[in-house]
Amino acid sequence: MVKRISLPITQEDISSLRVGDNVLLSGRIITGRDAAHKRLYELAAQGKELPVDISGQIIYYVGPAPAKPPRSIGPAGPTSSYRMDKYTPLLLDSGLKGMIGKGIRSKEVIDSMIKNKAIYFAAIGGAAALISQSIKESRILCYEDLGTESICEYVVEDFPCIVAIDSYGNNIYEDASRKYSIVP
Repeated sequence: MVKRISLPITQEDISSLRVGDNVLLSGRIITGRDAAHKRLYELAAQGKELPVDISGQIIYYVGPAPAKPPRSIGPAGPTSSYRMDKYTPLLLDSGLKGMIGKGIRSKEVIDSMIKNKAIYFAAIGGAAALISQSIKESRILCYEDLGTESICEYVVEDFPCIVAIDSYGNNIYEDASRKYSIVP
């Protein structure tokens, strides 16, 4: 069964999602990668106001390819999430509620997700052109100097993802490894 979530995501939505759930997200999400995360982290660590409101937001770890007209965005596949791990706990403490990326997360991120009742979705790597079809609009919010790594707002419709780590700390990367392991 596929769960459809209208954004912004609510705490009730987050609490109802379980690891392995297939989800289609519709609404507004923000984007950001390493360089943007570093800037946000430095501001948050100094107690300064962020240039974008991350409270209640889901951030997609992406650096899309250039768009070909008439599209608003080019292929937009997920970035490896571990690259944001050193910045993520502070951003979760600052109100971020969800992340979309690919791959495992650190124990510190998972502990912070449980503490902040947040969620981590996995998008399918290698499906950048397909994923971009669910992105209907894109606009730069800040850090335009970072090019494709600037922080943008995407309007998405039926953005496909899977709950990789739920707000209870259940982790598809660990659960699936145990489930399908051939080593006794």
